[in-house]
Formats: sequence, C-alpha cells, structure tokens
Amino acid sequence: MSKALKLTLAAAIAGATLLAGCASPPPPQHHPAYLHALSDLRAARWLIEHRPGDWAQTVDEVDAVRQIDGAINDIKQAAIDDGKNLDYHPPVDERPDHHGRIHAAIDYLKKARGDIEREEDNGWANSPRIHAIGHIDSAIHAARRVFND
Repeated sequence: MSKALKLTLAAAIAGATLLAGCASPPPPQHHPAYLHALSDLRAARWLIEHRPGDWAQTVDEVDAVRQIDGAINDIKQAAIDDGKNLDYHPPVDERPDHHGRIHAAIDYLKKARGDIEREEDNGWANSPRIHAIGHIDSAIHAARRVFND
C-alpha cells in the first residue's frame, strides 16, 4: 500500500471518528419531575398563605406551610444534586373562597407527591426525595385538618 493511500485512509478514519462523536444526541433531561413538584409545592404554599379578606391563618395552615417548606427544601437539594435549574416560578391563580383555596392546595400537594414518588436512580437524591414525600404527606394531612376546625 502506498504511503499516500495510508495517509488518506488514516485521515478518513480520524474524520469519521470525530463526526461520529459530534452526531450523538444530547443526554436526556433526567427527572423534570423535581421541577414540576417544586412548582406544585409553591402553588400550594401560595394558596394556603394568601387568604383574601380578614381570614386568620389557622394552626393547621401554619403546619401545612411549614411542611411544604420542608418538602421544597428537600426537593431543591435533590434537584441541585441532580443538576437542575431552580429559577422557574410560574404564577398561581388566586382563589377567593377559603375551602376552594385549601382544596386547590391539596390538589397541588398530591400532584407534587406524584411527581417525585417513583424511585430515584441517583443515589444522592434518594434521601432528600424520601424526606420530601414525608413533608408533603404531613402538609396534606395538616391542610385536611383545616376542614375539621
């Protein structure tokens, strides 16, 4: 084989190798559920905290907000461990009636729990995820107690 042919063949192989590396698809986004859960938790928190008129916040509402804050912190840690951008905060629609507002908050809490309840494949994020589920369950329980007052 001639020297020119060997050089051409080597250049072609090197070029094909470089192009093959460029053509690979980007890695998939892992766990967008964290971002959905954060959005749902923030919405639930907003609905519980922002009461129209002169309604006083109940002890159960305070407990629900405290549990939501715990879940938000745990999910943020799991999302940071997973490399997520936490800057997205969509607005929440205001609800003028007390019971409708609490029911909507419970719906958001259930959605947040559903977003994060499947097992994590990133071992570093498992512990915060499990703690967040506990906080969400406690927040749902506290929000439901509002109706018993």
